[in-house]
Formats: sequence, structure tokens, C-alpha cells
Amino acid sequence: MDKGRWQQYWHVFQSSRLGSIGAGIILLYLVVAIAAPLVAPFDAEERVAQPFLQPGGDYLLGTNDVGQDIFSEMVFGTRVSLLIGILAAFLSILVGCLVGIVAGYFGGKTDSILMRLVDLVLVVPFLPLMILLAAFIGPSFWNLILVISILSWASPARVIRSQVLTVKTKGFVEAARSIGSSVPTIMGRHILPGVVPIALSQFVMAASHAILIEASLSFLGLGDPLNKSWGTILYYAQARNAFLTDAWVWWVLPPGVMITALVIGFAFTGYSLEEIFNPRLRKG
Repeated sequence: MDKGRWQQYWHVFQSSRLGSIGAGIILLYLVVAIAAPLVAPFDAEERVAQPFLQPGGDYLLGTNDVGQDIFSEMVFGTRVSLLIGILAAFLSILVGCLVGIVAGYFGGKTDSILMRLVDLVLVVPFLPLMILLAAFIGPSFWNLILVISILSWASPARVIRSQVLTVKTKGFVEAARSIGSSVPTIMGRHILPGVVPIALSQFVMAASHAILIEASLSFLGLGDPLNKSWGTILYYAQARNAFLTDAWVWWVLPPGVMITALVIGFAFTGYSLEEIFNPRLRKG
């Protein structure tokens, strides 16, 4: 795709209010995640005060049941939750692109087999499958990413396949075939650039879903106990009966707000990108 087209996309994105807000939220979280040791006043694993200390003074969100600073847990949890979301989204989009491009380009039996596989993944009840896979594979950082990717690749694959069906009928693709270009060359030089924009918007939406899935699995006790994410913070809060005391105000509510705000940021950015890459969705 030529440089001028990407400059046009960037200009439209800058004029999008939702896109600017969403990108600003994501950028803020990225800064917090990268600078977590500088932002957090304490080590997330360190016992710094009495258990169940209310917010105030050096402890902005109080302490948990073992005396760890909840604000520091939140800051370091940003790094874990965001990293899982981005890596899982990247892997799911990578698989989705591979399946979508192969199915759309070759068509025929290859397309039928791959699309039936996509239909099978999409038709299976999501929540039971998610819990079953997470419990079977076991709790760990990379297993979480694997589970989320297994559950998230099918929808992008279908969208990307539709885009490939459109791109492969273009004149430049037909010209490449007529001069004897190899299949890898056609896919790499002509098909792939045509699906990158839609894959980018799908990646943003997949990251949003991945963060929600990670929080849900961790809250159910199926997350990685060695890495504190927002979901594991909620899990320990529930396990220590924070919902039955006033501790839920500073132990449960902040992680929930953090998850919600980041998902909204990804959603705003994803909607804006879909509007940019699909002219039919643009206003005016």
C-alpha cells in the first residue's frame, strides 16, 4: 500500500474524536506499564503495612489481606494484563490472517474445509469452552495467551477472508498471475498489503476481547498465580471476602474501573479504524 494512502488514513484518524480518545487511553496505559517501577510506590509483592488498611497517606488504595499496597499491585497489574492482551491478540490475528488468506485465495475445497473449521469454533459455546480449555491446559502466563488465541482467531479469519475475496479480483493481482508470479509472491506483494488495514482494526478489537477474557479467567482462579494482573487482584479480593466488607471499595472497584477504561479505549480505537479503512462507514 502506497505511502499517500497511509497518510490519508492518518489524517482521517486524527480528525476522529473517538479515535483520539481511545488512542490517548491506550497510550496512557502503555506509559504506566513501561514505567511501572517508577510509578508504583512499593513492590507489588512487598508487605508494607497492616492488612486491610484503608486508603490514605502513603497507601492510596489501602492494603490487602496480607498488607501489600493495592495501588502498587494495580500498577504492576497493568503491565501483565496489557502484555497478555497484546500478545494474545497478535497471535490470534496471525492465525486468522493465515487461515483467511489461504481460504480466500485458493477457494474450492480448501476454502470449504477452513471455513467449516471457523464455523465450528464460532458455534461452540464460548464460556464453557473457555473454562474447559483453561482448566485443562493449566494456569500460566503463556497458557493464558494460548487459550485466548485459540478462542479468538476464528472471527478475524472470516473477516480477512472476505477482504481477500475482494482483493484477489483486482487487476493488479490478475496481471501478476498472467506474468507467472508465484503464489507466495502474489500473497506477499499484492494480497497481504490489501488486508493489512482490516487486520489492524481486527487486532485492536481482539486485544480488547483478550483483556476481558484474561480478567475473567483470572477472576475464576484460572489465571497465572505468579503474575499479578487485574483479574488476579479481583480473584484474591473475592477469595478474602472483600465483597462482604468495606474493602471492596478500594480493593475491587479500582481494578474493575481500570479494565473498563482500557476496554473502552481499545473499542473507541477499533471503531475509528474500522471507519477509516471502510469508506462506507465514514460520516460525511
